[in-house]
Amino acid sequence: MKITVVGAGNVGATCANVLAHNEVANEVVLLDIKEGVAEGKALDMWETSPINMYDSRITGVTNDYHATKDSEVVVITSGIPRKPGMSRDDLIATNAGIVKSVTEQVITQSPDAKIIVVSNPLDVMTYQAYLTANKDSREVMGMAGILDTARYRSFLAMELNISPKDIQAVLMGGHGDTMVPLPRYTTVGGIPVTELIDSDKLEAIVQRTKTGGGEIVKLLGTSAWYAPGAAAAQMAEAIVKDQKRVFPVCSWLQGEYDMKDIYLGVPVVLGKNGIEKIIELDLNNDEKALLSDSAKAVKDVMATLDGMDI
Repeated sequence: MKITVVGAGNVGATCANVLAHNEVANEVVLLDIKEGVAEGKALDMWETSPINMYDSRITGVTNDYHATKDSEVVVITSGIPRKPGMSRDDLIATNAGIVKSVTEQVITQSPDAKIIVVSNPLDVMTYQAYLTANKDSREVMGMAGILDTARYRSFLAMELNISPKDIQAVLMGGHGDTMVPLPRYTTVGGIPVTELIDSDKLEAIVQRTKTGGGEIVKLLGTSAWYAPGAAAAQMAEAIVKDQKRVFPVCSWLQGEYDMKDIYLGVPVVLGKNGIEKIIELDLNNDEKALLSDSAKAVKDVMATLDGMDI
């Protein structure tokens, strides 16, 4: 069994490392366009195998898509961050071109692969991969909700001084400031979180979650990689092991939540076929309004991509 991670930057390398350490697949292929980077990082990871006691083989390659042949899952992390002077449209055009090229090449080698997109802007890059792959939408998805929910749960664990293992939560919508954390569906050991924390503190945590990525950028001067890489690896594991995990995933909606032709974060069942079921929650009016606002923001970016000749 093989999993490919395209892009050997911080996020991609972290994802490959987690997959190998957890022995999710027999082989993990790390691919990058920069000569020697994937090979060097893969070798460094492999040299930890006697220490961390795993035997998943890690192979690094430079632009050699043949090495990715017959991958069960492909994680796409390729793309560039927004640079000074670069407009949103510039970023979309550049990364959409990269995601399109990567998708074309991985599909040639692994036509049955499930595709997980991590590249930003996340929702619209998943849309680009879907358009390019020409596959069942259940097999093309974006990683956002697991990361955002993890941030939400970690902040709650800090505030309550408890283990994050006992916190379950749902978060929906686009990957960005319009995401929709759902306190009504958040529990701690089965106890509604609203019984353990006052509303002001909970709202502050919700707001911190929405800007969680920006908080990391301010501290590091670059975007996060440990949590995004681990989140993508968790999705890949759920697929290859057919775990039937319930996760928030950026999914193609065709009528669910009264939305159509949009990639948006919603709870799903993730298994060997990719997105095996989209779970429709009974949202209240306030939650529906927030999700609608988030969808509008995503649709605007998708419309920008549609207007480009990519």
